[in-house]
Amino acid sequence: MSVQLRARTIVLTLCSALLATAVAALPARAEGTARAAWEVKGPHGSPTAVVALDRTDGHPTLAVRREGRTVLEPSPLGLVTEQTDFSRGLTLTGRSERTITEHYTSPTGKSRDRVARMTEARFRFRTADGARLDLVTRVARDGVAYRYVLPQNRGNVLREASAFTLPTGANALLGGYRADNELRFTRYDSAAAAPAGAYMMQGLFRTDGGNGAAADGDYALIAESDVNGTYAGAHLTHTADSSTYGLSLWNDEPILTTGPLTTPWRALVTGDLATVTESTFIDDLAPASRVRDTSWIKPGPALWTWLAGGKEAGQSLAAQEKYVDYAAERGWPYEVVDAGWYYKTGDWEVIDPQWQTDSWMPELVRYAAAKRVGIHVWLHYSLLTDPVEREKWLSTLARWGVKGVKIDFMDSESQERMRWYDDVLESTARHHLMVNFHGSTIPKGIQRTWPQVMTMEGVGGEEKRNNTAEQLASLPFTRNAIGSMDFTPGAFHRPYRPNVASDAGELGLSVLYESGIQNLSGTPESYDARPEARRYLEQLPARWEETRLLTGDPGRSAVLARRAADGRWFIGGTFTGAARTVDVPMRLGAGRWLVETLTDGPSGLVRETHVVRGGGTLAVPVVTDGGFAALACRAHEGRTTCEN
Repeated sequence: MSVQLRARTIVLTLCSALLATAVAALPARAEGTARAAWEVKGPHGSPTAVVALDRTDGHPTLAVRREGRTVLEPSPLGLVTEQTDFSRGLTLTGRSERTITEHYTSPTGKSRDRVARMTEARFRFRTADGARLDLVTRVARDGVAYRYVLPQNRGNVLREASAFTLPTGANALLGGYRADNELRFTRYDSAAAAPAGAYMMQGLFRTDGGNGAAADGDYALIAESDVNGTYAGAHLTHTADSSTYGLSLWNDEPILTTGPLTTPWRALVTGDLATVTESTFIDDLAPASRVRDTSWIKPGPALWTWLAGGKEAGQSLAAQEKYVDYAAERGWPYEVVDAGWYYKTGDWEVIDPQWQTDSWMPELVRYAAAKRVGIHVWLHYSLLTDPVEREKWLSTLARWGVKGVKIDFMDSESQERMRWYDDVLESTARHHLMVNFHGSTIPKGIQRTWPQVMTMEGVGGEEKRNNTAEQLASLPFTRNAIGSMDFTPGAFHRPYRPNVASDAGELGLSVLYESGIQNLSGTPESYDARPEARRYLEQLPARWEETRLLTGDPGRSAVLARRAADGRWFIGGTFTGAARTVDVPMRLGAGRWLVETLTDGPSGLVRETHVVRGGGTLAVPVVTDGGFAALACRAHEGRTTCEN
């Protein structure tokens, strides 16, 4: 290297160091003498994240404000490894900032075409012994997120200090934590009133910003994104009478590390209720798709036969062919064969060792293909744990022409299980198999990175016998707000559903709940007995272009509208409480709209046609703990129906 070049390199290095110090120091503002704070602001209309460092013991915190209102009080940050405590004793050595703009499309979810605009700030901290921790924050119009980066290995991660402190007076909608994420949600008048315990990483809070203005308030949905086999899933933990919710990892097991580490995003989706419900922030944070050719990924409704026919149907080619016939008549692109198909006939404990050669599945796939129906099949996850066995199962199914797999009973969010997800997702993508995970974790950005994931359970769906009307009105704002949800609506024949007196409410769930593969769980007989419901379900599109919240009160009511590619809006609503007439705002756009409603009448479903102006309201009668379904299209002269 020449003397001139070496001198220039030294100057540039010194300038970079000085610039980093200046960037770190200039935005800082003293808050009393206790701490220094730095603001991170996103695009116009975004909340503001405030990262602060205590001057006494060097512990970092993060707070969130929106238009002067407090959404999140200063909340602890940091993690602890075997070698270093990164939750205190930190000093800031540098700060940098950049703008992120990403365009992507999604075959599933609330919308197809998406634009993610975020401001990213990186804070570089060091401990007294020189260990480095980077805090990366992102701020978007609809959320704030942060993650930790350890540039050098500091041993296994023992725990996180991450927590969320809600303002006094914030109320909460929380579900207890279990490995399958299937427990119900409960409303609490205040975040502090929730019992001590563990809660799912999808807690919804409403704050009044500390100024008593709780009429609409700011909502905050706590979630995480970009969880893979380098880490474990997280859940919230709460101490009674506290407004702080800590973050715990699976069974408090250490996170095994072998080099530098980047943790998942800890995210706060925030804004008014419509912003939170319509947000794609959790997907926006996730890595871009790892699947280059996505032409084989095709969402759409499916006839799911488990609740329709049970175990017997799973071991019968004749029964499955009849279901294929029914799906074909309805125009549904898929039929799902659940458990039983690869077991020995009449024996649910032993897998047929000759399943590759003796199975009737290839014959069913050929039969269905001739009727333009694709077959999805159920698998127990244990069949896919060994790499050799996994390849045998998936390659065989792909060779037969199976379109997708429903994988069940993972029941863990450990680091080991997350590594299993990584392996299975790579394999299913390679074999062009769409995926539905049951007994699973919940979506954490997985559908952006692996778009063949059509849906996931992580919810107590239609097959459960303990759902409530309150649960139905909670899910659009919690579980389904973060990703596709396989609730399996449409089981009109089930006596255990909470809206059993409301066929209209049951029908509305097919729109209210988004799922890339909408597994319809009724019997053909139950659909035929309800021709109006059957007619509506036959029109369900393969996917949604846009989603809008029309009205809602988490845990009490929810009405969502979803736009199909042909411009029609499908609407689903659910309500708790006594029978009444509800006024639904028509937030569909200016002009005149023809709206066909399906409500409950004394002799069954009633279809009525209304003409409503955009921005007006639609009066809809609902029965006790009931709901409705509707279809809206532009009201052209002479048009009397929205049916294509």
